[in-house]
Amino acid sequence: MANFTKTWWGDVFIDALERDMDAGRISRGGTYARTGRILDFQLSADGKITATVLGRINPYFGVYEVPEYKTTIEIKPISKSDWKKVIKLIGEKASFVSMLLMNEMPDHIENAFSELDLNLLPKSSDLITHCSCPDYANPCKHIAGVYYLLASELDDNPFLMFKLRGLEQKELQKQLAKTSLGKLLVSEMEEKEIPINKTTSFHTRPQIEKVKNINLKEFWMGRRLPEQAKTTSTINVPATLIKKQGDYPPFWDNDTSFITVMEEMYQRIRTKNRKIL
Repeated sequence: MANFTKTWWGDVFIDALERDMDAGRISRGGTYARTGRILDFQLSADGKITATVLGRINPYFGVYEVPEYKTTIEIKPISKSDWKKVIKLIGEKASFVSMLLMNEMPDHIENAFSELDLNLLPKSSDLITHCSCPDYANPCKHIAGVYYLLASELDDNPFLMFKLRGLEQKELQKQLAKTSLGKLLVSEMEEKEIPINKTTSFHTRPQIEKVKNINLKEFWMGRRLPEQAKTTSTINVPATLIKKQGDYPPFWDNDTSFITVMEEMYQRIRTKNRKIL
């Protein structure tokens, strides 16, 4: 049923049931799950789901009181030998090991199972269902309702799927922790105690250090300062901008060359500055 689950594994889980059911029973099963007509929903240690489902009054079939139907759903477990193969394969993939050890479901977990011709999420052939209702169809709408409720449980706890297939979450993580990658990851994940050092103050205390007598003249790089600063050489600045205007720019009214006049002025300035230096 659309929008009943929130995760990809929930969608695949429901798809296994919907393939073998007609639309009418699917719709009524979803309604049973949503309206609280499923009572005593339980998951036993061996992975068997049981529930009591409230039926409907139907005088046509002689049902004048609300009936209660006993419903069970079992999913064929994966054999122990196949689980060993799966754990060995998953143990070689760092992304799978790290996420499973941190209680997260990898998006492509089914790929590891398909490599071994197995599947974690059930197919319709993996379901064993029974209901005490008079409906000839199996699965019926009551089974569908219980199945949808189980799918919503898987949304919140995807590791429930491992239990339904015969392996508890703790046992899965225990086996993964024994692999080479698992040992490395577990060692990094373990909390390391940091020693606590007692202190009388949270402020850094200043430390007194003896300073050797320093000759100020030799302070910089251990060399004496020059007795006299060297005078900088005179730099001739070329009058590039003035020369760009030409000998007779538009603003120059004299007959004498503008560049010649400016060169004489620069020469006087340099001569005067030389006397100052």
